[in-house]
Amino acid sequence: MVLPNAVLFPHSLLPLHIFETRYRQMLAHCLDGDRMFSVGLVRNGITEPDSLEDIWPVAGVGLIRACVGNDDGTSNLVLQGLARVRLLDLTQEQPFRIAEIELLQPNRGNLIEAEALCVKVKELCAQIQKLGVRLPANLMKQMQQIDDPEVLADVVAAAFISEAQSRQQLLEASGVPDRLRLLIQLLRSQMN
Repeated sequence: MVLPNAVLFPHSLLPLHIFETRYRQMLAHCLDGDRMFSVGLVRNGITEPDSLEDIWPVAGVGLIRACVGNDDGTSNLVLQGLARVRLLDLTQEQPFRIAEIELLQPNRGNLIEAEALCVKVKELCAQIQKLGVRLPANLMKQMQQIDDPEVLADVVAAAFISEAQSRQQLLEASGVPDRLRLLIQLLRSQMN
């Protein structure tokens, strides 16, 4: 699925409303199969992607955790992010896109550095909350229980970063310490 403003992070949930005919067909195909699909972001300035070059190369793959069909043929679903993938080639365009993908393995980098960066991320999130920003229920409590730097980066990015291009940068950041540094920069910019 290619969307103009949605980025799916591993370790996060993405609610979607499916209404286009091609995506209804894609959803039926996924529900009959492994219940998974990827969400890719359309590049800036592209209304309808004509080729793989019109889509950012890194996407999120998710598992359909819940899906409710509506009387009008539309569906509401919740997609749980599982992994980052690189889109290699489109193997089908109609009635919906199917891509050949490569699973991107996490680059954990220096664990001590990542853990120190996590402390700063949690501090900034607490400061943002004190500014009165509405956050999902129990998010701060959940964050305090996360001890994996990669998981923390994805959960915080999904909850705190709303601009699509910034979210895509975080999705594409290969090393966990680099991802955390970028996340800190983006969190700080929200406080100004």
